[in-house]
Amino acid sequence: MSSSETAAFTDPVGLMLLHGGLSRITAVEYFLHPLNPFKSKNETTNEKLARNNFSIAMLIERGSDDCPGPMTLAQAEDKYRITLSREKGEQYDLLPPPPQARGAPPIDISTEPFRLFTVRHIYRSSPTTFTALGIYYVLDGVIYKSPSVRALLKATVSRTIQGLEDACDALSGCAWYEPGTGYAWNFEAGGKQNPEGVDGEEDEVDILNRMRMGRRKRMRRVLDNRRPGERTEEEEEGIRAKEKINAILLRLRKRPLAPVA
Repeated sequence: MSSSETAAFTDPVGLMLLHGGLSRITAVEYFLHPLNPFKSKNETTNEKLARNNFSIAMLIERGSDDCPGPMTLAQAEDKYRITLSREKGEQYDLLPPPPQARGAPPIDISTEPFRLFTVRHIYRSSPTTFTALGIYYVLDGVIYKSPSVRALLKATVSRTIQGLEDACDALSGCAWYEPGTGYAWNFEAGGKQNPEGVDGEEDEVDILNRMRMGRRKRMRRVLDNRRPGERTEEEEEGIRAKEKINAILLRLRKRPLAPVA
């Protein structure tokens, strides 16, 4: 993720200056902090309404022209949201709290403190049409930007690729190859390359015997699937030729390389 998506902002002094502390009444006010790097550089409709002394706190205390008198928090939020919807331009909308778990006692949002607030940055072109520009979280007074879908997919793919690379590195030490038997896997003792040898050395006779034994096992599996007399002389000759080639390869592998002039 980019640094802009992993950065955070908090102002302990600003939190102490909020009337009543950080709550649904003051969450948007705190987000509009002048030093908040996530705040839009353009003037938002929230700031225009604040200049006219129109806010959720004012509505709770005084009400509005069409509804005089104190309001509840729910009434003030609805009135503030309706007023914002009539304004065009960039604005910040405080989303409702997440639903409570089934069976949990109901929470009075007007009295119970919340640790998490979700603020949505939108550009409104009409009362019913808007474009979302970003999502932000305010957790215990710290503002975070929600990562984009691209950033989440990139991080998930990176973790998956890293896990596959680690798995391949671990398995590469468990594989060993013999010309007569092919590839084999040894998962014991950290994947020692030659599980039947000692310190990487193995007697040539033992190698030939193990190779012939593996060859006979594969030949028996092939012959078990055929009736007697179905194998031709050419096929038998080919098997014998392969055994001779494997024996030559084993001798060449044990012979030291000649120094280069």
